[in-house]
Amino acid sequence: MILPLFLAIPLLGAALSVLFPNRIFATALSLLLPAASIAGGVWLFQQGPQAHAVGLYVGGVAIPFAADAFSAVMIVTTGIVTFTSNWFAAAAGETRARFYPALTLMLLGGVNGALLTADLFNLFVMVEVMLLPSYGLMAMTGTRSRLAAGRTFVLSNLLASTMLLLGVSFVYGVSGTVNIAALAGAADSGPLVVAFGLVVIALVIKAGVFPMHTWLPRTYPATSPAVMGLFSGLHTKVAVYALFRIYVVIFDCNPRWTWFIIVVMVVAMLVGSFAGLAERTIRRVLAYQMVSGMPFILVMLAFGTENALAAGLLYTVHHMITMGALILTGGAIEETYGTGTLSKLSGLARRDPWVAAVFAAASFSIVGFPPFSGMWGKVFLVLEAARQGDARSWVVIAAIIVASIGSLFSMLRLWRKVFWGRPPEQYPVTLVVPWAKLAPGAALLAVSVVMFFAAGPLTDAILHGTHDLFNVSGYSSMILSDNPVGVVR
Repeated sequence: MILPLFLAIPLLGAALSVLFPNRIFATALSLLLPAASIAGGVWLFQQGPQAHAVGLYVGGVAIPFAADAFSAVMIVTTGIVTFTSNWFAAAAGETRARFYPALTLMLLGGVNGALLTADLFNLFVMVEVMLLPSYGLMAMTGTRSRLAAGRTFVLSNLLASTMLLLGVSFVYGVSGTVNIAALAGAADSGPLVVAFGLVVIALVIKAGVFPMHTWLPRTYPATSPAVMGLFSGLHTKVAVYALFRIYVVIFDCNPRWTWFIIVVMVVAMLVGSFAGLAERTIRRVLAYQMVSGMPFILVMLAFGTENALAAGLLYTVHHMITMGALILTGGAIEETYGTGTLSKLSGLARRDPWVAAVFAAASFSIVGFPPFSGMWGKVFLVLEAARQGDARSWVVIAAIIVASIGSLFSMLRLWRKVFWGRPPEQYPVTLVVPWAKLAPGAALLAVSVVMFFAAGPLTDAILHGTHDLFNVSGYSSMILSDNPVGVVR
């Protein structure tokens, strides 16, 4: 019965931070509650699959919450990203804004609710709970262009939300339920496939996947670095989680969609990895690394096995941690020098060697070099693609290699513009990135290094997560049970 508290406690914390507008108190809440979410995710992982029917109504009638190792892994990772992003916000002084801590806690509550709900309509509700504070964060932080970017952000997400609501409504009209467990294996008939097509398209838009990807690099870099770090680890990854759950539980990994998934994701990989070569600011280059990361994850749906989706989940965790490290480190540079424009920065490797070291290491990780988590992420992807031994394997592996080269070129260009060459003369010699602003990105990089050296326990946890994801019968039985508190051992 603790499951609804993952939503309720962050929302309560948001309310308290507004009612008692003490900066130290609000900042402490914005750090303590994500840390509590991490601990709660670890506890859920250890407890095993379980479900709770809100109000103690019988299964299939109540509002259901369900947790397994898959959702627990995502809760832990989103908690880590939220904690470090709020840590950076405190170091950068953003928590001085009265509503900043409250908005981030509302966002965390919505994310936890989306990761734990077992109902499609409640998934829509939780996505809206995520979006409402995000609109506020877009408007109150970032560059002057944030209001123009905010229009794009609002319109794109309203379109996706409208499509999601329409899809959920059609699902209910055709099947008479929106309970995910009750819909297990149901997406094999024409009307339901069309209805779920709207749901999937809405989630793909929210994930920033080609061809509906351009809103992301146009909006995220206009926010502050802390908010972009939050959005990168939370918004798109909730969509990834929902796509994984729906494809396994409801579509039953139907092989008829294999080549469609591969074609879309291969094009998305190539577009995202090479498009960053044309960008002029640090965070816009990184935004396209986010765009290119989504198809690396979602292409594994085409193979439809436990190990293939484990590879996708491992890459998801790596991408959340590494992109957070890059965005927060790039944000530390931007906050210190007052600009993230590539042409206005140079020679930071001599001026700020520690910043250069953290950024270079995180860049190695996103490309897939050791000793960072990106290497295992891409090795696992390639191995699972190669396991099929057919044309799908050749196409996906070739795309992963070419897209990784594109990412390498983008990061090399960024490095050459920002860190190579002579130090800029327009800044005082004493101006360097303070440790307080560098520490959050460096901490996430340290997590990436730990993930590399702890590959054994990490992959065990990931495989446990996808095993629970594929245990559709157990998932359904604990949610639809007449017992309002279901547990599967």
